[in-house]
Amino acid sequence: MDVLLTPDEWTAVYLSLKVAFWATFWSLPFAILTAWLLARTRFPGRGLFDGLIYLPLVLPKVVVGYILLLTLGARGFIGQYLDAWFGIKLIFSTAGATVAAAVVSFPLTVNAIRLALEAVDRGLETAARTLGASRLDVFVSITLPLMLPGVLSGALLAIASALGEFGATITFVSNVEGKTRTIPLAIYSATHMPDGDAMALRLTLVSIVLAFGALLLASLVDRRIRAMIGRA
Repeated sequence: MDVLLTPDEWTAVYLSLKVAFWATFWSLPFAILTAWLLARTRFPGRGLFDGLIYLPLVLPKVVVGYILLLTLGARGFIGQYLDAWFGIKLIFSTAGATVAAAVVSFPLTVNAIRLALEAVDRGLETAARTLGASRLDVFVSITLPLMLPGVLSGALLAIASALGEFGATITFVSNVEGKTRTIPLAIYSATHMPDGDAMALRLTLVSIVLAFGALLLASLVDRRIRAMIGRA
């Protein structure tokens, strides 16, 4: 395998997978909570909250990155306190690249979970409540299993999105080899090298394989879980 990619290219692939995994891992609980709020509650300003959640989908990713820079950068109104109080510096770091990927992919995760949650038969939840089950018991034993296809599909879509993230990452944390240079940034760097065409082509093929694999896996998992729920 070492013949197929150079050590620098393997570093970019590893970093992309690492960023995509942790971006999805940390954002998934918040995505479930957000989807539940949007699907099951009514509160003042809900429409505005809904719009803010999906805003990263329609904004240019460079704008998303710049907003992250203003808020979480070294002099950002949140980032400066993270540094002063906790010693956390997101700028030019893998953690910062993870945050950028999480923000960009978050709406996709929320939307998949929200659609799955809205498809859950609320009559089953009501019946469980009348039999004495607590809200937590109902969520864990009925709601969560039924919305699980959406949760897993959303997570895999988030991974695929994070693997392809470019604009927000390069704007927020720059293009630092070994720290923020994921596959898209490595391809961008290769296109600016005199002899980088081969490198760009190899990484492009790897990117296509990873993204396509994530999408196929999401479809497969969704079908399998729905079949298991149907048999249950």
